Parts: sequence; C-alpha cells; structure tokens
Amino acid sequence: MTSPDPPTHLVPIPTAFDLGELYKTPPPAFGHEMHKIFGFDPGYVNLNNGSFGSLPLPVRAACDKLTTEIEANPDKFLKLALARHMDSVRERVAKLIGADTDECVIVNNTSHGLSTVLRNFSFNKGDVLIGANVSYGSVSKAIKYLGDTAPYPTVSTYRLLFPTTPEAIVETFREHIRKVKEENDDPNQTRKFIAVIDSIISQPGVLLPWKEMVAICRDAGVYSIIDGAHSIGQELDIDLSEARPDFWVSNCHKWLYAKRGCAVLYVPKRNQHIIKSPIPTPELYHSPQDDDYEGPQDFVKLFESLDFREWIGGEHKINEYTRKLAIEGGKYLAKRLGTSLLDPDGLMASNMVNVELPIPWEISGTEEVWNLIRDTLLLKWNAYALYFRHNGKWWTRCSVQIYNEISDFDVIADAFLDACAKVKELHAAQS
Repeated sequence: MTSPDPPTHLVPIPTAFDLGELYKTPPPAFGHEMHKIFGFDPGYVNLNNGSFGSLPLPVRAACDKLTTEIEANPDKFLKLALARHMDSVRERVAKLIGADTDECVIVNNTSHGLSTVLRNFSFNKGDVLIGANVSYGSVSKAIKYLGDTAPYPTVSTYRLLFPTTPEAIVETFREHIRKVKEENDDPNQTRKFIAVIDSIISQPGVLLPWKEMVAICRDAGVYSIIDGAHSIGQELDIDLSEARPDFWVSNCHKWLYAKRGCAVLYVPKRNQHIIKSPIPTPELYHSPQDDDYEGPQDFVKLFESLDFREWIGGEHKINEYTRKLAIEGGKYLAKRLGTSLLDPDGLMASNMVNVELPIPWEISGTEEVWNLIRDTLLLKWNAYALYFRHNGKWWTRCSVQIYNEISDFDVIADAFLDACAKVKELHAAQS
C-alpha cells in the first residue's frame, strides 16, 4: 500500500487584487522576492518551468475575475463580448511575434495546434513527412499515426545528437532534405514534403537555428511546420513575417505566464487555404465546396499575461535575467555534480540549461529508476528539474525563471546527488 503524498502548503490568492493599482507600484526584484506574486509552496524549488509554466497571482486574479464575469451571464458574454476579447488577445500576441492579427488564432496547446495543421493536409501516396529523433513525443506520434494511415505518407527522421554546433545542425538538416528529395524523385512536383522543426527542443533544452532550417525548406520546396512550444516568452524578437515559416505554434502557458492551456497558432495568409477546419470541427464550419467559404473559425482561450510582463520590465529584461542565471547556474550545477554541460559555450543557450547527471549510461531508464528519481526529488527534497537520457548520458534540464536564484541550484544539486546515489545503489543490488 502506497503512503499518502505529503501535504502541499497552499498559498491563497489575495481576496482583493486591484490590478490597476498594483501595476502603478514597482514590481518585486527578480529572484526569491518574486515568490510573493507566485502561488508556490514556500518550500518548493521549481527549476521545471519549461514543462508546465508558472502562473503569476496577478494573472490568476485577472482570469478569475473574467471567469466570474462569464458565469454571471454566459449568454451576454459569449454572444456580445467574446469576439472583442478574442480580437484583443490575437492583436497583442500577433504584434509580439511579428505577424498580422488575421494570421493568429489561440488553441489549447502546441500539440493541438500541430495536429490541427498536420491533419488538414490532404495527403497522397508518395508524400513525405519529416520529423526528428528529438521531436516532442506527441508530435512524433502524430507523424507516426499519419504514416500508419491511408494513403500512408512516407515518414523520414533526421537525427540530431548533442553536444553539437548550430553550423553542424544546419548542414545535417540540409543534407537530410537533399537525400529525401533525391530518394523521392518528384519531376512533376506533385508530392508534398512536410518538415516539422523544433525552434527550441524540449529534451535537451537547446535553441535550434530554426530560421536557417526554414530557409532550407523554402529553397527545396518543403513545407516547414515549427514546433515553437518553448519560444514565445523565451525567444526574443520573433519576427515570423521575416522568418516566413509555413506554420508556427507556441505555448503561451510555458514562458509567457498565461494560464494553462493556451497556445498561439500562426498560419500565414498564403497557407490559410490548407487549414479547412480546426479540431474539433465547429458548427460554423463551411465546406470548401461552398461559395461562401472563408476559412476556419477559432475558439479563443483568454489570458492576461502581457500586462504583467510589461509591469515587471518587459521581454528583454526578463530574458536577460533568466538567461544569465541559466548559464551561471548550469556551470555551478555541473561543478557540484562533477559532470559537464551539454552546451558549455552557450551557442544554443536559452532559459534552459542541460547538465550531465552522475548516472552511468548502462543503468537503463526503467520505470523503477525513473520513479525513484522523481520521488526523491519531489517527496524528500520538494524540488524538481526535468531529467532524461540522450546520446549515451543521463541529463537534467533546469528551466530558469524570474523567481529563481543561484541558491536554487544548490538545492537541486543536493537532491540529484541523493537521487543518483540511490539509483546506483538500486542497480548494484539488482546486478
């Protein structure tokens, strides 16, 4: 019989949160002082923002206020006010990513957006879907599903192994695209070639030269679909009108402080004819056979995070702090663990840093081992950072936010040293 989980110390949301007055006052300093405007258990060390995001209390208060307004009169809000809120959200997000408002819709999450795009293509035999060995799990499975479904488009996988360099990634990708096109001769240009590209990989957490990869696709006649799950709020000065991907999706609840789940799907006007229906298909769907077809309709999940980000200093100030701390914290953690950094020169730096764990590769990632690490981190140390296996080593991915300080890396170092020792003891006992 499993023991009950230890209690979590809840931080109640303030009963009265006047956002107008709050945003007239100076914000807390970055670091642990920021804890006062997040709802964390006071003893919890969170170095895993990249997985689920972190909801600031002012944003939560705004969302709760909006929920109260909706529930007071659902008919009035949904029939009269919703469109105005939708347009306002789309306009502000579009400006942030360098797109037109009419090229952006809000969806539940990046996986939902990517599946919407992929399933709106009309595939034929001989079409090719291109993914990577480091693609996010649900994205890889969506590509595999389409390859398993009539008319069975070919699935091709390009491999990225880290450590490496941005230049090597570009050349590896260019060569893969060249081979795919060569092996699937298309003299009449009737086949579709579609590549799904990460902007920032989830595991390991590194920034890819995705804009250069998009250019390679464009030159080769390949559709580019960008999995930007970690981009918005972390990648500065995104200009999609300049980068010109064919599709781009990013979670707003990871790094932008929106309430879960919320993502923006960018579909440039030149490709909007491809997206015939969102998922699920709404009552407002129009068949492409109809004379009045105007493209898909969307349903928007509202969020109030952009005002908060402006209040605490804006995109550049936020990311200057988090990126610097990620680099410093990664070096410190590698020293504490006696291991190495995945990207020691910071060539693909983001607000996530990847540090080798002191676990031998021959210890496989069984469910027992995975759970032992998880339980040690969460139940004993009340701290967490993502851990994974890649290219012959175990790693942790630490995600840095404005509420973190270098001392948090001390806590996660102690937690991982404890967890890794337990894993090695378990392996020795079972050998």
